Amino acid sequence: MLFHYHLWTPLVEETERFYQKLGFRVTQRIGKQDGTFTSFDPPLDWDDFRHEKILFRIIEMKRGAINITFGYGKKVAFDHIGFWVTKAERLATLQRAETLGWTVQANERRTFIQTPYGFRIELQTHLDAIESRSGDQLLQLEIATPQSGLAAMLHRLLERPVPEITTSAAEQTRLVDVTFSGEHARHEQDPNGLEVRTVSKVQR
Repeated sequence: MLFHYHLWTPLVEETERFYQKLGFRVTQRIGKQDGTFTSFDPPLDWDDFRHEKILFRIIEMKRGAINITFGYGKKVAFDHIGFWVTKAERLATLQRAETLGWTVQANERRTFIQTPYGFRIELQTHLDAIESRSGDQLLQLEIATPQSGLAAMLHRLLERPVPEITTSAAEQTRLVDVTFSGEHARHEQDPNGLEVRTVSKVQR
């Protein structure tokens, strides 16, 4: 199940505010302050720390079965997408990644596969990464890359067609478009230039 994407952005507060308007809830804020990583989780809000020198490593937001994370970067950049999988699916996927020659970074909490397309794929087995599997879904992502063949490679990696990922050509890898399910249809652009669409559950 596709559930996640991660961005780097200089517009951290603006990005959080945008997704809050879409019904996402902040579940974690970790930032570096005076050389030390510190938690700024709710109930703290931006009025409590906006004027302090904090470099946010990660802000996590959830809605239903969707998990979005972002952190501070000097420019907007796309880092990775995430699939929730079973433990058996994770092991099989890692074996296929090794066959493809892709680098794997694994620990107890998360597993990352480095693709040759300029982004990583996270494999997540922990259900607490989302609020509810029956809630709103991350239906589709469009990823633009300079290289061709991403769709075929994803098919080989996951051993199934991956219609939830569409591809297009660009000079550098970037996330172009995301589609959620939700109560009301809407289409907006987030502060990072990402097209964010919501498809009404009634229409589906």
